[in-house]
Amino acid sequence: MVDPFALADHPQPELPTAAPPAFTCLDGLNEAQREAVEATDGPVLVLAGAGTGKTRVLTARLAHILSTGRARPWQILAVTFTNKAAREMRERVASILNTSVEGWWVGTFHAIGARMLRQNAERLGLRREFTILDVDDQLRLMKQLLEAANIDAKRSPAKLFLALIGRWKDRGLTPAQVTAAEGAAAGDGVALKLYAAYQERLKLLNACDFGDLLLHNLTLFREDEECLAKYQRQFRYLLVDEYQDTNVAQYLWLRALAQQHHNICCVGDDDQSIYSWRGAEVGNILRFERDFPGAKVIRLELNYRSTPHILAAASGLIAHNKSRLGKTLWTPLAEGERVTVRGAWDGEDEARSVCEEIEDLRKAGHALNSMAILVRAGFQTREFEERLVTIGMPYRMVGGVRFYERQEIRDAIAYFRVVVQPDDDLAFERILNVPKRGLGTASLRSLHMLARRDGRSLVAAATALVATDELRPQARAAVSRLINDLARWHGQLDTLAHPEVARLVLEESGYVEMWQRDRSPDAAGRLENLKELVGALAEFDSMAGFLEHVSLVMDNDEAAADDKVTLMTVHAAKGLEFETVFLPGWEEGIFPNQRALEEGGGAALEEERRLAYVGLTRARKRAIVSYAARRLVYGSWQSANISRFVTEMPNENVTHYAPRGLVTGRPARHGGLGLGQDFGLAAGSRQGAPRWSRPPLLEGKAERVAARPRPQQDFTPGQRVFHQKFGYGEVKAVDGETLTIAFEKAGTKTVIYSFVKAA
Repeated sequence: MVDPFALADHPQPELPTAAPPAFTCLDGLNEAQREAVEATDGPVLVLAGAGTGKTRVLTARLAHILSTGRARPWQILAVTFTNKAAREMRERVASILNTSVEGWWVGTFHAIGARMLRQNAERLGLRREFTILDVDDQLRLMKQLLEAANIDAKRSPAKLFLALIGRWKDRGLTPAQVTAAEGAAAGDGVALKLYAAYQERLKLLNACDFGDLLLHNLTLFREDEECLAKYQRQFRYLLVDEYQDTNVAQYLWLRALAQQHHNICCVGDDDQSIYSWRGAEVGNILRFERDFPGAKVIRLELNYRSTPHILAAASGLIAHNKSRLGKTLWTPLAEGERVTVRGAWDGEDEARSVCEEIEDLRKAGHALNSMAILVRAGFQTREFEERLVTIGMPYRMVGGVRFYERQEIRDAIAYFRVVVQPDDDLAFERILNVPKRGLGTASLRSLHMLARRDGRSLVAAATALVATDELRPQARAAVSRLINDLARWHGQLDTLAHPEVARLVLEESGYVEMWQRDRSPDAAGRLENLKELVGALAEFDSMAGFLEHVSLVMDNDEAAADDKVTLMTVHAAKGLEFETVFLPGWEEGIFPNQRALEEGGGAALEEERRLAYVGLTRARKRAIVSYAARRLVYGSWQSANISRFVTEMPNENVTHYAPRGLVTGRPARHGGLGLGQDFGLAAGSRQGAPRWSRPPLLEGKAERVAARPRPQQDFTPGQRVFHQKFGYGEVKAVDGETLTIAFEKAGTKTVIYSFVKAA
C-alpha cells in the first residue's frame, strides 16, 4: 500500500523504463570519487578538499542510487545551502537520467523544512498557508513587542533581540528549552520573555521566520513520534552538501531523519568551515564518526584546480590547525609558480603594486575576469577601489557594496559636505535626524516649507526656526545644537588638520556612539569603515579636496566593460575560483583579525587560518600574498607585523619579495594593528607630508546664512493674524522675519512671518 503521507504535495514521477543512457553515472570519475558514489549503504563522510569535484560526486551518487533501483525519487532527501547549488544539482541529475526532477526532495534546508512544515502545519497550531516573514517584517514585529513591553528601542535595539533569538533557533532551542541562567544573562534579562512573546505573535499571525522552518520540524519530531517515523521510513537515502557549515538545528534535524536506514552521506571539508559567526558548527563534521558508528570516511584529495605549489603552501598552512580530520591535496598539474609573498611600505604602496601587476597580466593577454583581489575585511577595499578608479581599471564588487556606497560612509560624507558647504541641502537633509534628534514629520515639514517659501537653504531655515517657538522644545534644542556644531566645525577647518575635524564631527555628533550602542553583527564592521574613512582624509590637502575625489570615485562607470577585476572578501569568495588571486593585508590584527581573536580565542584563530586556506585555494595558477610594513590608521602611522600565516607556509613553496631596505617585524602572538579598538585616536600626519591647507570656501557664507530676508507682507503691532499651527492671535512685536504674537489658545509665541497670514 502506498504511504499517502510520503506522497503529499506533488505527484511523484517514475524513472524512465526505457533503455539505459549511453554512459553511466560513474564515467569520468577518479578512484576516490567512484568509491564515494558506490558506497551507498550505511553512513558515509566524504571529505572533499578544495577543487576536488564534490558537486560531481553528489549528483553522480544521487543518479547512481536511482538508476540502480535502490530507491525511487521521493525516497531520497538531498539538501544544500544555496538555491544555486540546489538548482545545479537538479539540472545535473535531470541531464544524467534524462527525466524531470519536479517534486523531488532536492533543495535548501529552508526550502525542504518549509515543505515538511506545510504538510504538518496543523499539528503545530499553524495553517498550511502560513507566511514566511522577511527581515523587515521581523524587525517591525519586534519593534511592536518592544513598545508593548515599554522597552527603550534605542538602548535595546530590535536587531539585538532578533540576533539573540536567531542564535537560539540555530541551536534548536524553543523558549521553553533555553535555560533560566542563559535567559537571565541575555539582553538584560528580557530577551527570553521577548522570544516567547515573539513566537506567540508569529503563531497568531500564522507566520514563521526562517529559523522556525527547522525549529518547528524539530518540535514536530520530538512531540509526534509517528510523524518522525513516517519520514524516517520514507527517506532511504540522505545526501548533504557543505556539511561543515551546518548549525546545531540542521544537525539535529538530519540526525533524526537518518535513524531508520542510516544511509546518510555528508560531503564537506572541515578545513573550509568559516561561518561560525552565523551559527555553523565545525564540530558537526568532526564528530561524524561518533554520531554514526561504523561510518566510512572517504577523502577526495585529487585537486583539479590549483598548481602543486599553491596546494602545498595551503596544506602546510592549514596543518597548523589541531581541530581537523586531515587530508593531503595533490594534483597532476605542472608545478607552476610558487606562492608570491610581497612586502610593501604602506597600504597605498600595496594597492599600487597589486594594480600594476594586474595591468601587466592584462597586457600579457590575461582577462581581467580571471583575476580577483580577496580581502579579509570590508574596509580594506577602499584603497584598491581608489587605485583601480585612478588608473581606469574596470572592477566589480561582489558580495557587498562599494566602500563609498556603504550607509555609514554616505552618512559621514554627508556630515563633511555640510561642514564644508552649509548650503548643501541634500547632505543636511540626510544627517538632520541621524542619529535621531527627536524630529517628527511635522517638524521636518515646517523646515521644508520655510525653505521653499523664502528660497533659502535648509540650514538657513533651521537657523531661523530655532529662534522661534515653531518647533517643540526638544526638537528646537536638538536642531540648535546641530546648527551650532556645524558652525564650530566649519570654523575649525581653519585651525585644525581636516582629519582631526572629521574625527570630531563623527564623535561629537553622536554618530560613532550610535554604532557603538548598536548590537547588530555588522556594527563593528561599520566602525572599522569609519576609521578607514578618517584615515583616508590625510591623503588630501583639504576636506574639500577629499570630497571632490569621492565624487569622482562615485562617478566611476559601472558598465564601462564586461571584463572586470573582481574585488571581494574571502568569505564571499568561497566556492569560486580564479586564475590569479591577490591576498592583501596579511598582517597581524588584519589577518588574523584582532577582534575575532579577542572574542573567540584559539577557536577563532583556527577559523581565521581556515579562511586563509580558503583564500589560497581560490587560485588556479597564481596566488600573490602581500603585507605592508606600516598602515595609516585613523590618521596615524602604525607599524605592522607580518601575519603568522605567512611564516606557516612552507618556504619551498613560497617566494618572498620586499622593498629594498624594508625591515619587518616577526609575527607576534598578541599584537598587530589593534583594529576594532576604541574609535577615538588623535589624528596625526605622516612625516614629511605637506602642511594642512584649506582653500577659500565661499567667503561670507556664514553671514549669508544668518541674514534675514525682507518679509513679503508687512505686519504691525495690534494686527489680528492667523497661524497654521497656533491659530488666531494678535501681533505684539515685529523683529525682522519674526513676530511675537499673543495667541488666543496657545499663549504668546515667537514665530516666523512666513507661517502667518492676516486674519
